[in-house]
Amino acid sequence: MAKEWGYASHNGPDHWHELYPIAKGDKQSPIELHTEDIRHDPSLLPWSASYDPGSAKTILNNGKTCRVVFDDTYDRSMLRGGPLSGPYRLRQFHLHWGSSDDHGSEHTVDGVKYAAELHLVHWNPKYNTFGEALKQPDGVAVVGIFLKIGREKGEFQLLLDALDKIKTKGKEAPFTHFDPSCLFPACRDYWTYHGSFTTPPCEECIVWLLLKEPMTVSSDQMAKLRSIFSSAENEPPVPLVGNWRPPQPIKGRVVRASFK
Repeated sequence: MAKEWGYASHNGPDHWHELYPIAKGDKQSPIELHTEDIRHDPSLLPWSASYDPGSAKTILNNGKTCRVVFDDTYDRSMLRGGPLSGPYRLRQFHLHWGSSDDHGSEHTVDGVKYAAELHLVHWNPKYNTFGEALKQPDGVAVVGIFLKIGREKGEFQLLLDALDKIKTKGKEAPFTHFDPSCLFPACRDYWTYHGSFTTPPCEECIVWLLLKEPMTVSSDQMAKLRSIFSSAENEPPVPLVGNWRPPQPIKGRVVRASFK
């Protein structure tokens, strides 16, 4: 069997390019954000999300993350505005997190690592299928939200409570009537740049919207997220932690801010 990618030393981010050469491309994500180098772009519009809670379908442990999957067969749950030329359809969201509260995010801001990072993945329906969108520079839009430690977030608990049903790799459970915009911070300010998926094959098709304001969760909530396993039910248990890719070279790309 071909070596499967992962986050361990033998198959982790330093090795991904061996199977997926684009992982060493010029538009890879995540990146380090250095706010003193980022220009405010007054032409950047506000963004908005109108999500249909009925489009949420299932929650899945794929051994790499926990993912919530949405019905994207038509324009139900949409992202609009910001740097985007048209509407994008929500397909899934997932998280990246560390082995402790002091790290786990993929993007960093002035050297600060957050406890986790939430990615809401949308695709441009003008390309007809998600697979086709992956081949286009504006095919996918990801809203990235940092998670920092503070007071508990009730809406996040809805997701965490479902983890008991997907403890091990390969498990999937119904997860319906959920509007992920309940997780958004009050402030809609964002940074935007052109990048890639942060997991193989690392396609360079993403317009990133990284929200400046993090979402606050408790240390207990983070511990619950770390309680699922990257191993299957019939295997020795391996905790699912440290599923983050370190920052990649920016290679001359420009990051823009929607705010002064």
